[in-house]
Amino acid sequence: MKRIVVLISGSGTNMQAIVEACQAQHIEGNVVAVISNKAGVAGLEKAAAADIPTAVLSHKDFETREAYDAELQQLVDSYQPDVVVLAGFMRILTAEFTQHYHGRMLNIHPSLLPKYRGINTHQRALDNGDIEHGVSVHFVTEELDGGPVILQARVPVFENDSADDLQQRVHSQEHRIYPLVVQWLCSERLKLTAKGATLDGTLLGPQGYAAD
Repeated sequence: MKRIVVLISGSGTNMQAIVEACQAQHIEGNVVAVISNKAGVAGLEKAAAADIPTAVLSHKDFETREAYDAELQQLVDSYQPDVVVLAGFMRILTAEFTQHYHGRMLNIHPSLLPKYRGINTHQRALDNGDIEHGVSVHFVTEELDGGPVILQARVPVFENDSADDLQQRVHSQEHRIYPLVVQWLCSERLKLTAKGATLDGTLLGPQGYAAD
């Protein structure tokens, strides 16, 4: 069973989906810690309710991003993780941090990457008149939201949609695909190679698995 550490900044709904999948034995692993850069967020309460150890390391207590990430790395490593999952962790990570967890760290991003890296993805999709939107799970690399895509889920964009409407539609897909990808990594079916992400030894395309 792999040891999973989840990093959050807010509500922790994706973290909860992963915890529930572990409890149902759909993931060959256990969440051994949930770490937040913000105190008092709902995700910490959800983790505590599931008897999962929690920790808070506020970025506001550090003068530089490098100093924060160095301390965060020590904290994460204290739980001896096999897999690190970013689940709404609203921090841009340093190259040193991402390299330390190379091939072991996943992120979920609310767009069909490479579209709309960064924030405000739902409003940007609406502003551009997109007819579909979605979510991507990818390996974390030094490039912001730029690591190899593993799996995407698409949702339609309807006339008169608000950003909140779109966010809710995307969230429902997030909770389906993120536990699946975590299981692929925990079962060692998924790997990050020099050429990109592979599943069962097959190189995934730019849009990940099942791009059709």
